[in-house]
Amino acid sequence: MENSGSNDIRDRLVEDLKLVIKDAEDLLRSSGQQASEGYAKARAKFESTLSTARSGLTDGQERLMGTTREAMETADEYVRANPWQAVGIGALAGLLVGVLVSRR
Repeated sequence: MENSGSNDIRDRLVEDLKLVIKDAEDLLRSSGQQASEGYAKARAKFESTLSTARSGLTDGQERLMGTTREAMETADEYVRANPWQAVGIGALAGLLVGVLVSRR
């Protein structure tokens, strides 16, 4: 259950980061030509940082998808090899969730 909450938070963080990157790209496009050399250097540095963040986000998503896929395959193999244990674990998890929900 806690893992689901952290997944939701991570998903929201990724979406927020994508939105920040998109907004920053829009800002760079709309800022047009500025006369200041300092502005040009700052803009170039920001574009570089933005590009790095975008590629890091893509790499992170790919690693997360690979890890998730491996976890699903491992769980599938376990359930196929131990169906009754998997049913027991599922029943116990359902019981625990039911107890926790009924306390609220």
